[in-house]
Amino acid sequence: MAILKFRAYFEEDDSIYRDVAVKHTQSFLDLHFIILKSFEFDSKHQATFYRSNDNWQRGREISIEKYDKPYKAEPLIMSVTTIGSEIRNPNEKFIYVYDFTRNWTFLVELISVSKDENPKLSYPAIIRSEGIAPSQYGTKSILGDRFVDIEEKYDLTKGVEGFSEEGEAGEAGDTDTEPEEESGADDKEDV
Repeated sequence: MAILKFRAYFEEDDSIYRDVAVKHTQSFLDLHFIILKSFEFDSKHQATFYRSNDNWQRGREISIEKYDKPYKAEPLIMSVTTIGSEIRNPNEKFIYVYDFTRNWTFLVELISVSKDENPKLSYPAIIRSEGIAPSQYGTKSILGDRFVDIEEKYDLTKGVEGFSEEGEAGEAGDTDTEPEEESGADDKEDV
């Protein structure tokens, strides 16, 4: 049995990706669910795969269901289309779009084919995760909390101690000099 390993890149940042493994006999619906799980997305929305080429152009659709929209060709249905039936070359590519309102787009590329099944894995499986996944419904609270903690701890709204204008003047030993703005204002009054 062939094991297909795919890399799903977040379209907006290719340093964020997930590697997933599926059996060639599993369906695109299985691939759909493992990609969502790997990026910590729910499965409440519409989704579709597009066959693709090396230039990431969209080809024939493989959808959860037939949606109420015009098609150039009838879409394949994820639950009855096996992944192995759509693999035509060793670098096969698909574009995966989830939640047509938010239009989450992932570039899915076949990165390896193996004949050996790992007995420790239950397929489909998440093999590798790189980068922090985008938050499906807004910013992730972990990142927000970290920024708030830094801002409260260091008070980023104020100058850094030792680097303010007063600190620089004090280090130079020139503390009796008036700021340039005030001396310029006095000159204007005399004219």
